[in-house]
Amino acid sequence: MRRLTPHDTGAGYDGLAALWDSDAFPRDNGIAAHRRALAFLTPPEGGRQRRALDVGCGSSGRIIDLLLAEGFTAEGVDVSARMVDLARHRHPDVMIHLADVCAWPLPHRYDFISAWDSIWHVPLPAQEPLLRKLLGALTPGGVCIFTLGGLDTPEEKTDSAMGPLMYYATLGIPRTLAVLAEVGCVCRHLEYDQLPEPHAYLIAQRL
Repeated sequence: MRRLTPHDTGAGYDGLAALWDSDAFPRDNGIAAHRRALAFLTPPEGGRQRRALDVGCGSSGRIIDLLLAEGFTAEGVDVSARMVDLARHRHPDVMIHLADVCAWPLPHRYDFISAWDSIWHVPLPAQEPLLRKLLGALTPGGVCIFTLGGLDTPEEKTDSAMGPLMYYATLGIPRTLAVLAEVGCVCRHLEYDQLPEPHAYLIAQRL
């Protein structure tokens, strides 16, 4: 099986960007889960402005809309040039970065990080370093929500379910939970939200 490069993944999503930007895209996708994750945050001390990052932000803008409505200074990052173009048009006042998040130096520490249906496209050997990087960028008490394949062991695959050939991988639930503990985070919520599909999301909080 060939692992796709970030360029391959970006090119695949270039072809989906217009659909993600249209009314046909379900704008409630993942929003209830994000509201659950946001509920674990406590108000910042001294009225400090909270920062949030949407990893694999895409062009729909729905998660950034939620973060802005909750009072965050929001940023997005995506590997698809077309997704980024549309995201910048939708949110001209929000910093949207065109970058491979694995190689991109995170510019800030964040109170909230979302990686919804995104980091599982990262090649399996790079997933644990990326997860450590994102969790390590959380402020104390900060929260990260991300999706993963809810399997017991690391696995990877490619398929064309969305049209373009895409690569997917997961560390598996046991290793993911171990990484959380190793970097000083705790799992606040883990849910299989699309059964019988093994699609799961996890809410982690930095201690």
